[in-house]
Amino acid sequence: MTRKLVVVIDGPAGAGKSTVAKKLARRLGGTFLDTGATYRAVTLAAMRRGVSLEDPAGRAKVAASAKVELCPDEGRETCRVLLDGEDVSDAIRTREVTNAIHFLANDGKVRERMVALQRDIARAAARTVVAEGRDLGSVVFPDADVKVYLDASVEERARRRARDLGKDAPPLEVL
Repeated sequence: MTRKLVVVIDGPAGAGKSTVAKKLARRLGGTFLDTGATYRAVTLAAMRRGVSLEDPAGRAKVAASAKVELCPDEGRETCRVLLDGEDVSDAIRTREVTNAIHFLANDGKVRERMVALQRDIARAAARTVVAEGRDLGSVVFPDADVKVYLDASVEERARRRARDLGKDAPPLEVL
């Protein structure tokens, strides 16, 4: 590749966005941008700071003050996630964060801050960026060079989500 591109992979949970984005970033020699990790990090910050997840002003304050960084991790397809300088790559993947993330992901003020952060990360990248998440092609990177919408059957998405969440319940109950 001779120029830096922005490639976005959008779609519902369990469609395979992360898997495809990681492989594509590696193949293009690019940077993988896990936009969901930014929301997870801010959710963890709110939980650690004792902010009520039902308090819009508190959520907005945390989003504005938390320092979230995504750092490529040599030798891995993922990136390390730093929250206020601490590596929280594993901590943001806990069931507690997963169960609480919707409070911040559905908050307009938090979304504004995360969109700005995600754009800053892409701008600062030295090489092609392959981002995965939701609303990427329409909201976050409307001028992306390549936009992909990835989907899978409801049954397959449910099976994947159940596996990701470690659920013993029938897969259709996790969507």
